[in-house]
Amino acid sequence: MLRLAVAPALLTMLAVPAASQTRHDTAAPIDFGADHIELQDRANRAVLSGNVKVRQSEMTLTAQRMTVAYTGQVIDGSPQVSRLDASGGVTVVRPDQTARSQFGVYDLNRRVITMLGGVKLTQGGNTVNGGRLTINLDNGRAVIDGSSVAGGAAAGTGAVTQAPGGRVTGTFSVPKRN
Repeated sequence: MLRLAVAPALLTMLAVPAASQTRHDTAAPIDFGADHIELQDRANRAVLSGNVKVRQSEMTLTAQRMTVAYTGQVIDGSPQVSRLDASGGVTVVRPDQTARSQFGVYDLNRRVITMLGGVKLTQGGNTVNGGRLTINLDNGRAVIDGSSVAGGAAAGTGAVTQAPGGRVTGTFSVPKRN
């Protein structure tokens, strides 16, 4: 159970970027690898499946399946990616921070990653669990709560339900004291 006395530590972990966290370069190229890719040019998307790994600057996103949406604009021979939708064992790794969930959305236009379903955020020796995590890549701020979208990304209803227990839980490391 999270007690009020521990709340400042939670705020420090989630609201203040870690010393090694710098502003993420959202303009950096996106490199990817997958077991299979299906290009759907008329729909302006690509579907990557099987051991999907996407890397942008110092951030890596892995999942079993990912849909890459692009705008239709081509600049310097490259389509302009606007959004990545990931499912199946989604993991986002940034310097000194790892987040895991069932679903994830990286909105490149807003520079925000939203993770849903069984979220676990680890930073150093601290761990926070919840239903939904939002990471602002401009300032490194991470916000986690106990709610998640019903049925995950596929439901499309937008209805919000509580995660099991509807609470945020976690563990904070305590520095050694003399």
